[in-house]
Amino acid sequence: MPSPALDTLDSFGIAYRIIRHGPVSSLAEAATARGVEPADVVKTMVVRRGKGDYVLVLVPGDRAISWPKLRAVLGVSRLSMPDATIAKEVTGYERGTITPLGSTTAWPVIADERVLGREITLGAGEHGVAVAVRAQDVLNALNAAVADVTEPEETQPRPGPAAQSH
Repeated sequence: MPSPALDTLDSFGIAYRIIRHGPVSSLAEAATARGVEPADVVKTMVVRRGKGDYVLVLVPGDRAISWPKLRAVLGVSRLSMPDATIAKEVTGYERGTITPLGSTTAWPVIADERVLGREITLGAGEHGVAVAVRAQDVLNALNAAVADVTEPEETQPRPGPAAQSH
């Protein structure tokens, strides 16, 4: 089956290793299946800057987007995340398989600075398949901006009974 993600890596001459691990239901499972630390499972998040204007943000698995930091880097006051349908329309990939490699539109890429100097794993455009690559190779090929745009995952508010008003 043709893979836009792998074709993109090949076109840039980037060395990679394919990891086929089947379905996973958590970051911990993905890291174990890929044989890496959670920080090296890099999530590609689609972020809407404005009407028809998106960026792809590469986030280490153990971190989450810091909205104030990302807004500052992008110089905007509002950002949002599109629903799964729009994310697929603008990237060509289903949620859970989104990668900056081979997206139907070459959106700008911003990578959290913590991926530098590491071998990371990225989705390869289909469920249960990832690629292990040197982060710098991918960032260079995609002309990615690198900045501090994340915060530790546990600082994110988690909705639950305590968050509800009575």
